[in-house]
Amino acid sequence: MRERQLRGVVAYLVTVAVLGAAAGCGTDRGATTATAADDAAPARARSGADEQTARKAALAAYSGYLAASRKASGRSDPQHPELSTFLADPLLTRVRLAIRTAKEHGAVRVGTLGSDPAVTSVDLDAVPPTVEIQDCLDATGWRLVYARDKRVVPGSRGTRHLATATATRYPDGRWLISAGASHEDQPC
Repeated sequence: MRERQLRGVVAYLVTVAVLGAAAGCGTDRGATTATAADDAAPARARSGADEQTARKAALAAYSGYLAASRKASGRSDPQHPELSTFLADPLLTRVRLAIRTAKEHGAVRVGTLGSDPAVTSVDLDAVPPTVEIQDCLDATGWRLVYARDKRVVPGSRGTRHLATATATRYPDGRWLISAGASHEDQPC
């Protein structure tokens, strides 16, 4: 009788040990569910990391756009090579047209342009993925002047106002500013 009890206890311990080892290795049904949930957590973390990467890349493209447009406007050069590094159509064409129009009238931009951009939304599921940016542009020190005598062009005084932009990720992986608007009727 004692021998049968001992065999039963040993069988029980072996069963517990095997099931415990199986659960630890993830072969148990409950363990598989827990593993799937654990795998989803890094995916969410990757998604958050992807969103953060997109935010940084979009803000870098926006900063590059402002710097390139300042250089191009200061030289009255609508074909400045840095414009296409940070801009895409339709905004690229609009910026080039504005610079060319100023050039045709003998005007250039001088001074400083203040900027304080912030990302307002990220949509990595859009086709193509986009990031929306809102900025408070300070154009009070950014003047349109006649190139020959540096007189301020009448009616071109700058203001502090809201600006919005859309950064788009292109198939080659670059983030470019593809759309933008200056809301001069909305001070900030």
